[in-house]
Amino acid sequence: MLADMKITDFLAKTASSEPTPGGGSVAALCGAVACALTSMVAALTVNNEKYAGVSGEMKQLMDTAKGFIVFFTEQMDADAHAFKSVMEAYRMPKGSDEEKKLRSAAIQKGLKGAAEVPLLVAQKALEAMDIAEKAVEKGNSQAVTDGAVAAMMARTAILSALYNVEINLASIRDADYREKIQSHIWELRDRAAARERQILEKVRI
Repeated sequence: MLADMKITDFLAKTASSEPTPGGGSVAALCGAVACALTSMVAALTVNNEKYAGVSGEMKQLMDTAKGFIVFFTEQMDADAHAFKSVMEAYRMPKGSDEEKKLRSAAIQKGLKGAAEVPLLVAQKALEAMDIAEKAVEKGNSQAVTDGAVAAMMARTAILSALYNVEINLASIRDADYREKIQSHIWELRDRAAARERQILEKVRI
């Protein structure tokens, strides 16, 4: 798994001419980092007597963040596999009309899969902004900036993932599908920007 690599190895692989990991995997990584920071704020709050009243809520926040981290790290590989499927489809033979038809169908299927993985990442990252907000609002004030960074990383995960949706969407022929997904993209972008503003306005240093 990409998530099992050393950070330096992951960065080196990303920096190389290899097609994966790319922007989609990095978007998912941003989501995982956002949730890790949220969990850290909660962990620094749980056993602090000053915040005894929210200890239970912070423990639940840690559990939620942990589940999100698992999801995002899985999507790092899912994105790479989806891209590989598209590339394999493009390499299919196209000597006959039948081969061209099969190849075209495989490409279109692959493109939809490659669009849907980052779309899921964006949707989940929007949820991650909700738990980051709780960390900012109720978590240890000494770590409030970590909660703010969590919110910003979640926002970055959303915007990054959506660009990866769009680049695949551009080659999909199904007009109804394109329209439906594009509408969802615009909605997610607007909500991400609004949520980030709302959360950062609550940061007190």
